Amino acid sequence: MLDLRTARVAFLGFGNMASAMADGFIRSGILSAGQLGAASRRQDVLAERTASRGMKAFATCEDAARWADIVIIAVKPHLVAEVVSPIKAVLKDKLVLSVAVNKLFDDLEGVLEAGTRHLSTLPNTPVSVCEGIVICEERHSLTSDDEAAVRALFGALGLCLFVPAKIMPSAGTLSGCGPAFAAMFIEALADGAVKHGVPRAAAYQLASQMLAGTAKLQLATGQHPGVMKDAVCSPGGTTIIGVAALEKAGMRSAVIEAIDAIVSR
Repeated sequence: MLDLRTARVAFLGFGNMASAMADGFIRSGILSAGQLGAASRRQDVLAERTASRGMKAFATCEDAARWADIVIIAVKPHLVAEVVSPIKAVLKDKLVLSVAVNKLFDDLEGVLEAGTRHLSTLPNTPVSVCEGIVICEERHSLTSDDEAAVRALFGALGLCLFVPAKIMPSAGTLSGCGPAFAAMFIEALADGAVKHGVPRAAAYQLASQMLAGTAKLQLATGQHPGVMKDAVCSPGGTTIIGVAALEKAGMRSAVIEAIDAIVSR
């Protein structure tokens, strides 16, 4: 059984997403920096990123995989086979987690040796501050002990949610692309406040905290977002005027169309 107090985790590829996950693991305390390592083609960038976090840097993916108990495949989707195939014998006895977008169970079965314990996941960047999402494919080859360890590991980064393969792309679009949309909303809210005299730094603080607070309120209460909206809209009040303006501008349809555009690309 994996003991997360001593387990060693290696990233194959150490770009923005892998770096965000490493930051979240360290911040949460679920893993120490000494339990984390990474390998990447860009050795100069790897050295800088690992040194700043106190992690281990490896010259090759094979070296990283041999050292680790848990291996996280964090390369671009089109590189998965190229990176994994030469070291699949090493990965046979490891717990293998993939964060490569839309590389699901069947894809990994095609490049890993039969019997390898593996799981496909889609994290988002807020995992770096332990307020993220890690969507996991329901179909996997983990043992029950492995799954318990994964739930604890990813639960430390925020919300860990297992979903059927058929909705992985759309769920991943919402959670993975959504931070960009949320950042645009924060920027737009702040711009509106700045237009009316609020200093820029204060406007960003107010917009971000408002969004974070509203999201946490919904998660804590489970209320329908429409009910939450109605609770702020007094008859003839100021908020409903703003809601009407957003509706006129097509905010809802624009957001839905953004999700549609990504999923159907």
